Amino acid sequence: MRHRVTVTVIGKKLFPDLQEAYLAAVPTSGACPCFTVGQQFHFWREGGRGDFWRFGRGALAGDFPCAEAWDCISRHIYTALQGGSLMHGWINDDRIMIACCNDGTRPVIFKIEREDIPCYPALCRAAHVAGLQAIDARGIDIPRECHTFP
Repeated sequence: MRHRVTVTVIGKKLFPDLQEAYLAAVPTSGACPCFTVGQQFHFWREGGRGDFWRFGRGALAGDFPCAEAWDCISRHIYTALQGGSLMHGWINDDRIMIACCNDGTRPVIFKIEREDIPCYPALCRAAHVAGLQAIDARGIDIPRECHTFP
């Protein structure tokens, strides 16, 4: 089984009273400018892709734009890419986690989803033997590295 991860921005919060009270440089900095609600980032480790290991650089739909947010959620992306449970017993689906960045005056909320993709070795083998590129149900190439063939 292979795994892909989608990170979706599902919310942005703003606490102007906290910004005014505690931010010395720009007390009216407003909401986070790095993300927009609905924005998605896709991660996988196949076909030569290794978006996770490049700090989200080159992730489908663009580079991950914030180091602080990456630090907060990257461990969950890594767990999901390995097929691990994100919040076993805490959330109603072990493949999903809701997390946020650590900016206390303007946090961004993320939904992290693990997609489980079954492997079909016989199908892949037949395609590779015929010199064709196997594709999955979404039309994405299944890399030759997915299976080892004699």
